Amino acid sequence: MNTMNFAFQNNSLRDLHEKVAVGERISEADALRLFESKDLNALGAMADLARRRKVGNRASYIINCYINYSNYCILSCQFCSFARKKRDADGFQHSVAEIVEKARQALAIGITELHIVGGLHPSLPFSYYTDMLRALRNLDARLQLKCFTAIEILHLAWLAKKPVTETLAELKAAGLDSLTGGGAEIFRKEVRATIARGKESGEEYLDVHRLWHQMGGRSTCTMLFGHVETLADRVDHLRQLRELQDETHGFTGFVPLPYQPENNGIPVETPPTGFDTLRTLAISRIYLDNFEHITAYWVGMGLKLAQIGLSYGADDLHGTIVEENIFHMAGATSPQKQTEAALVKAIREAGQIPVQRNTFYEPIRVWNDQPAGAAEFAGAKAEVLAENHATA
Repeated sequence: MNTMNFAFQNNSLRDLHEKVAVGERISEADALRLFESKDLNALGAMADLARRRKVGNRASYIINCYINYSNYCILSCQFCSFARKKRDADGFQHSVAEIVEKARQALAIGITELHIVGGLHPSLPFSYYTDMLRALRNLDARLQLKCFTAIEILHLAWLAKKPVTETLAELKAAGLDSLTGGGAEIFRKEVRATIARGKESGEEYLDVHRLWHQMGGRSTCTMLFGHVETLADRVDHLRQLRELQDETHGFTGFVPLPYQPENNGIPVETPPTGFDTLRTLAISRIYLDNFEHITAYWVGMGLKLAQIGLSYGADDLHGTIVEENIFHMAGATSPQKQTEAALVKAIREAGQIPVQRNTFYEPIRVWNDQPAGAAEFAGAKAEVLAENHATA
């Protein structure tokens, strides 16, 4: 009997550990049991086992840059701190030339991906978006363009007066490489009506990604957690993502996003704690058995907790980002960017091998030198867990 199995001999989650150990799929009821458990160490052990089976001892990052083309939006989602109306003094929109210049500056520091999203602009024509993609593609054919959320795609289809499939085809022809996963929030309609009235439904979000996958496209997906949803709502959300992945195999990775409570219309007394964030990462890894990659989004978590997340099922730290507005306008206090060196260091200290990846999680560079020893990481892990358990 190995040490891991011994630790579960008298554990209430023993049967679920045995499922994970043999690669058996867990049910929604199983996932809810995991969410209701207070045994974070057991969750982490199961998630780490599932992670190692899926990706080995590697953890990735990407050298990328975020560009928001505008924060003007026709919607008024209650949770959103980013959107502005034309009357607001702090609204903005960038011309295609300005976006190209931002991209040129980012290319000079070695980025491989542009991540571009914005509000549902009330007056920009469809040609603005295709012109932007073509201009960026002409700037550097190797640059990967990860752009637009599902609700943006529906908005662009309305602008173009074309079906979503044709709209996606035009965007792809103009240079679109991947859809972003933003905008999923929580799929259950009652929750969606509370936090994002007027936004696309969960079904519409999934349909956009389904159509993109059927065209051969790939995308990421997300879940915004820690606001008004229940634990059962989270499980339902994960179930629908797993079912679509079974159908299309088009998702490259999953990114759980801890809710940022400031400057918006949803009062939440206790935003997601470190405990909640780590258990959500762990259960995502265990339940989403058909997903290769789970990201610990350092912008929403902070780099220290994201580093801990690498022992709780995550195998990716996202990217350098350079500039991020959406989470920071909602109160995130993490830095606006991380250096590649900081991400590599965090992965090494977690005892894993850093891998620079591209948009599709394909390796660009593997840092094959030995990672830092686990003992060095254990002290930092215990410190961060102690800080966050206090508010769990």
